[in-house]
Amino acid sequence: LVWKRRPTYNNDAKVASNPMVTCAKLVYYVIFAFSYGLVGSLANLVMVNSSWTKNHIQYLWKLSGQVQVVFPPVDTKSLKGLSLEDRENMILSIGQFRPEKDHRLQLLSFAKLLENEEVRKSDVKLVLIGSCRGEDDRQLVDQLQKLARELNIQNHVEFVLNQPYSVLKDYFGRASIGIHTMWNEHFGIGVVEMMAAGLVTIAHESGGPESDIIQSPWNEKTLDYSNCTGCLASSIEQYAALMRRIIEDGSSSDLAMKIRENGRKHAEQFSDAVFMNAFKVALLSSSLLK
Repeated sequence: LVWKRRPTYNNDAKVASNPMVTCAKLVYYVIFAFSYGLVGSLANLVMVNSSWTKNHIQYLWKLSGQVQVVFPPVDTKSLKGLSLEDRENMILSIGQFRPEKDHRLQLLSFAKLLENEEVRKSDVKLVLIGSCRGEDDRQLVDQLQKLARELNIQNHVEFVLNQPYSVLKDYFGRASIGIHTMWNEHFGIGVVEMMAAGLVTIAHESGGPESDIIQSPWNEKTLDYSNCTGCLASSIEQYAALMRRIIEDGSSSDLAMKIRENGRKHAEQFSDAVFMNAFKVALLSSSLLK
């Protein structure tokens, strides 16, 4: 992103528009990456949270030893008891309100979806649940609410802020579709939670969700969906098309139910028990205890 001089949440537009400042930032990144790799190569044991992170670390820490993937623990047990039946026309987004989560993409994709009159008449709703760490996050929510009004979708969008887990779990049991839009997220605990809760989950086609979580994605070109565990997208058009197909087919269609069942089953690979076993294996196989 810096090399391409593309402005984003961690590459200010003022920096991106200035070739000299961009060059200086690239030099800093090269020096930092070298130092980071040098220090990392001294580690006796390296555990990472996804195969995407593993590839990233192995590239930077060229001199490091074996890097072991240990997926983060996700409380799938409390979510798998939620019924898969009678889900509402609700699209659920979970996660802190931070720029890198790209909630803007969710609103733009949802607005694209509502261009279809039949879908708009179905009373479909987008619910964004998350926490605000401070004033910056609160301002981001204000900007997102303003965008929803500009897109004329405010009556179909709900923001749920700083609520306890019991409220989130209630929405998990009601929603039909889960949406995730963060680019290159290292793992994606929220994606696993949505799958475990029985949502047809549409995650960003990058990072951990692509490499480890939704390994058998469904799209409209997929003829056999018997093993599909969710969907992947990266553009407004892709997100909107996938949401539209699931909504038009119905929350209890064969397609939706198969993806829900497969997604929930696959989410078990990231349970607390699997984490504890993988952590133990990684620790015992290292030189730390020898």
